[in-house]
Amino acid sequence: MFKRLLLLIGLGLLGPWNAWAQWSPTGAPKATARADHYVSPQTSARLIAHAPQGLAIGAPLWLGVEITHQANWHTYWQNSGESGIPTDIQWQLPEHWQAGTLQWPTPKKFTLGPLGNYGYDGSVLLAAPVRINQLPQGGDIQVRASVDWLACRTECIPEHADLTLKLSPGQIINEDAFVFERHQQRLPMDHGLDAHMRIDGSELLLQANGVPEPWRGASLEAFPEVANLIVPGAAWTQQWQGDQWQARLPLNPDRELSPEHVHWVLAKADAAHGENTPAGLRLQATMQGPWPEVTPARVPPALQAALAQQPSGTTRTTNTPTTYWLSLGLALLGGMLLNLMPCVFPVLAIKILAFAQNDDVRVHRASGLAYTAGVVASFVALAALLLGLRSAGEAVGWGFQLQHPATVAILAVLFTLIALNLFGWFEVTHLLPGRWAGLRLRHPVADAAWSGVLSTAVASPCTAPFMGAALGAAITLPTAQALGLFAAVGLGMALPYLLISWFPVLSRLLPGPGAWMQTFRELMAFPMLATVVWLLWVLGQQSGIHGAAALLLMLVGLAFGFWMLKRAAGHRLLSAVAYLVIATSAISLWPLATQTRQAQINVTASADGWQAWSPERERAAISAQQRVFVDFTAAWCVTCQVNELGAMRDPAVLEAFAQGGWVRLRADWTQHDPAITQALNALQRNGVPTYAVYHPGQAVVVLSELLSASQLLKALQAR
Repeated sequence: MFKRLLLLIGLGLLGPWNAWAQWSPTGAPKATARADHYVSPQTSARLIAHAPQGLAIGAPLWLGVEITHQANWHTYWQNSGESGIPTDIQWQLPEHWQAGTLQWPTPKKFTLGPLGNYGYDGSVLLAAPVRINQLPQGGDIQVRASVDWLACRTECIPEHADLTLKLSPGQIINEDAFVFERHQQRLPMDHGLDAHMRIDGSELLLQANGVPEPWRGASLEAFPEVANLIVPGAAWTQQWQGDQWQARLPLNPDRELSPEHVHWVLAKADAAHGENTPAGLRLQATMQGPWPEVTPARVPPALQAALAQQPSGTTRTTNTPTTYWLSLGLALLGGMLLNLMPCVFPVLAIKILAFAQNDDVRVHRASGLAYTAGVVASFVALAALLLGLRSAGEAVGWGFQLQHPATVAILAVLFTLIALNLFGWFEVTHLLPGRWAGLRLRHPVADAAWSGVLSTAVASPCTAPFMGAALGAAITLPTAQALGLFAAVGLGMALPYLLISWFPVLSRLLPGPGAWMQTFRELMAFPMLATVVWLLWVLGQQSGIHGAAALLLMLVGLAFGFWMLKRAAGHRLLSAVAYLVIATSAISLWPLATQTRQAQINVTASADGWQAWSPERERAAISAQQRVFVDFTAAWCVTCQVNELGAMRDPAVLEAFAQGGWVRLRADWTQHDPAITQALNALQRNGVPTYAVYHPGQAVVVLSELLSASQLLKALQAR
């Protein structure tokens, strides 16, 4: 009877998920606000044009992508240095239009520990001249730019934008003339200097003669346009003799090229952070003498074949087979731990209880396989919906289904009815036509599969230990591999029941049939009711006290209706009244129970020292060189609540927070929040709990999902 109820209500679980797909939250910016404009917490980018003589055949036209960086973020030059990736722009222009070489403004040097990189902060325009040989027939003309860049602070985030701009034939385009003029002023100047290079031991000696007067005696930075020629982060020396500048630069031992000529950009080294570097000097240095012999790196044939199949101009996240198999293992282990969730364990216990009622090994094995199929299929379906919404531009993450009050309310009703069924208040056979009521007897395997669907619905919102890194990696993987990770989580969750169903020796450890079974069945109703209390609390965070009270009153009405059905004992009038009570409770109270309360951002710290997270508040604290701890949490995440009541309230931890002057930010993901989703993605996570620790000048540290006081203290006291 219990499983029949699961089958009846399990069909309704797809309803809220489908409703979510139709729901589009408002009040938060999308990642791409317009076709010609991209915005993220790290950078913004826009596609602009400059046609001072009008859009005409032979007239000058410039296209450019302007990237604006948030404080402390930067992107990369054509030679990124020791790490990073140069910004890549792929133009998509009308037929008979030709884009010239991309022009790179003078870069600046960024250092992080021993590494040295070349790039830009503040604002930069990467522009190229376009030759118009023929104008398309018709009206407006569309030009497109597919842009990939790497935004870095102490961590790095790959970003991509497909930008579109509409132009009209004959149109004079000068709205951004100042931006293009400033771009021209930042381009390195070529004065035709006499320059040469030679090898001196482990150093590359670079010399330039005839340097113009304004540059003489200044401290310069040297940027080779050829990558891996020198070691950018290593110490080097420079000196002046009149108009002659000479530098000794450490030669890169992993150099692969031996060019006869190398273009260099010399720039003054006094640009402050966020300020643009003035135009530098561009020179071509000729090599005098031989280069040291290098041993070319051998690329394995399999890797070479794989690289050959990659589309040109694209950047993919590296994913080795070993890394992927490790992620699969972590996902499997995390799925197994989901069975310890208080709302999942009773379902698993009742499934195992069925072994005591039936000795048919074939039925047990078939049910185990069906339950596993139901769990795995549900996880894959949820993952497919998640990835589909993300590709459509929705900023959602794992657990998104419980960010909608309707889903929480449906689950609360579901678990209340399951508890009433376990108490014996009603049987599903009394509510359904005979053909449906006998479904469990005819198709017990299908019944087991729907039990898997139910278990997934209540277990999926939380990120169990070991799952965070695995599911976080899924957002950077191809779709098939990402779905494989989610399938591994489902398999791990179903594995205990599958093993018991497949190996009879394990089921023999259970006691034989008897009166204890009824007692155990009624006992399992109480964890179900405890789950309802938790769901009511979650709904209270989303809909407020009035929404939670409305749902509680609706549950009381439903319980009263089913109690009347039990007392009716075939009395038609009383049964009709009972059904009327059930319908009235649901229809009248549902809108109030599922309303969404607008989240309020606290401006000041709460009494316990926590502040509401926002991207601006986090950036401001990090920019001020403060220690920052960010707690990504949600009311519907049981693991989050365990950590908050345990490790984060440990007296030693609270003392460490206070003595260290930590800025504690709580990112509440109970309701849908695209900004929090983007922040999680930046940390290579897509679910909660997630804990980020920022020490000034150090890379961010992401802690494990299940916190201990000792682990948290170690992270807070690290230097």
